[in-house]
Amino acid sequence: MQFLAEHNLEGVVIGLLTFFIIGLFHPLVIKGEYYFGVRCWWVFLIAGIVALVAALMIESVMWSAICGVVGFSSFWSIGELFEQRRRVERGWFPKNPKRK
Repeated sequence: MQFLAEHNLEGVVIGLLTFFIIGLFHPLVIKGEYYFGVRCWWVFLIAGIVALVAALMIESVMWSAICGVVGFSSFWSIGELFEQRRRVERGWFPKNPKRK
């Protein structure tokens, strides 16, 4: 951490990790809707709340920011979950034949 601060790399690391976090949530939404439908929205809600509470409790700006990104990405994923259901209805994504 000291190396990152000394070389002013914290912003770059936050940006890079934000990119990966958003990239991670995209397939989580797709797979979540495929296997569980929109019923799993509450998992994203709880994850978002936990991440934001952690962001408030962590003193390190970098890790607090990362927790904030995870929290708000979780909240955004709730809306994307319902959008994913519409995309499946339109035929843009496959529907799980085993799920009613």
